[in-house]
Amino acid sequence: MKILIAPDSFKGALSAKEAADAIEAGIKRALPDAEFSKIPLADGGEGTVDTLVTATGGSLISLTVKDPFFRDVTASYGILGDKYTAVIEMAAASGLALLDKTELNPLKASSYGTGQLIKSALDRGCQKIIIGLGGSAVNDGGLGMLNALGARFYNESGGDSSIGGQGLLDLAAINISDLDNRLASVDFIAACDVKNPLTGPEGATYIFGPQKGVTGPMLENLDKAMARYAKMAADLTGVKTDQIPGAGAAGGLGAAVCAFLGGEIRSGIELVMEVTKLEKRMERVDLVFTGEGRIDVQTSWGKALWGLAQMAQKFHVPMIALTGSIGTGTEILFKNGFAGIFTIAEGPLTLEESIRKNAPLLESSAYRISLLIDSLYKNYIHNNK
Repeated sequence: MKILIAPDSFKGALSAKEAADAIEAGIKRALPDAEFSKIPLADGGEGTVDTLVTATGGSLISLTVKDPFFRDVTASYGILGDKYTAVIEMAAASGLALLDKTELNPLKASSYGTGQLIKSALDRGCQKIIIGLGGSAVNDGGLGMLNALGARFYNESGGDSSIGGQGLLDLAAINISDLDNRLASVDFIAACDVKNPLTGPEGATYIFGPQKGVTGPMLENLDKAMARYAKMAADLTGVKTDQIPGAGAAGGLGAAVCAFLGGEIRSGIELVMEVTKLEKRMERVDLVFTGEGRIDVQTSWGKALWGLAQMAQKFHVPMIALTGSIGTGTEILFKNGFAGIFTIAEGPLTLEESIRKNAPLLESSAYRISLLIDSLYKNYIHNNK
């Protein structure tokens, strides 16, 4: 039996690679003669760099950049095995994980560090740059990123505008004449797992802003400022970002990539599957094991496991998913490539216990399910001889 192991991360507990290793260990105990291949998944967020670097034999580059509040932080990005494609997780420099919950301040938080990572990739001669948009702490429309690359923003008085969310509120003019001229010869792809527009009730500010500290009247004010910014960007570049699905990802950084860097927004999982050549592997396997921390209706909104399920279904390969918890709305998953969804908990557990025991629980669940598969498989063969 040939088995593909391709989980996403169990956020807060295991990376996608650690999850893949735990699942493999469990299956091997039950099916020692099976053939295994592993592809840790990502959808543009956490783990995208590691997944693509590992799959292509690339390398990691680390440097000191500015975090959302302009403090020094060490961040890494990847250069793929082709030597000319860089992959950046904007959360590495501008992410929520870099901040304490008491620090959240969307008016000050900036994407400047992400621009520094892009500049480093340019300095290394990269001709294609993939930017993962998940996990951001900012709602600045990418102003900080663009500022690090040479753009200038002005307020009504003609002075420099802030480059956090406050910069959107104060923004009166944009000057892109000094944008790094190397940007024009680079292909940019923004990878994400959402299709939210830049503005409006489903846009960057209203949907993602609250988790970054956007509250009360700030919601309406920042959304209106984002709409004004979108019009200014369209006047300068001709790109109408308010009409692009996914432009609202990462506090509007997706819009900045499209308008000012000439990039496009793509499904993160589709991009990962393309780079890792997952389709070729899927053609040669009998079973897929996957998993992530929680599975519910949101899984069907373009997340990693949804993309994997579509490909498994295309090749008529059954897919089994392991998860820490199952939410509502999973019926749609069973109709679209999921053969089974199983929780890994072995009894009542606190969240802290579940996180601490995640790896052994995952291994144990994979072992038990594999024993069942082995029994069914052998009985089926025996009864059909």
